[in-house]
Amino acid sequence: MQTGLAATGRFETENASKYLQQLCKHFAHKVQARCDDRSGEVALGTGPCRLWANASELRVEVMAPDAEELDQAKRIVDSHLERFAFREDFTTMSWT
Repeated sequence: MQTGLAATGRFETENASKYLQQLCKHFAHKVQARCDDRSGEVALGTGPCRLWANASELRVEVMAPDAEELDQAKRIVDSHLERFAFREDFTTMSWT
């Protein structure tokens, strides 16, 4: 299925690989997901989600067929990262 919209979020953190793996493993309980320590893919209900980690940043790309579902995908990622990255006072990714 081709998706219509995409957004990319960035979170500057030295724990990018850790959070990438936590997100993928968490989502894998309900949807198809795969990851290694530097990249991952999750089949969110709104559309595909791709993740990349390096030494200083976690980058997440979400895709969805419309603006409402794209916003929902961003909220899903943000809400989970808020729980996982609470020690870093995470509130939201920098989305573009």
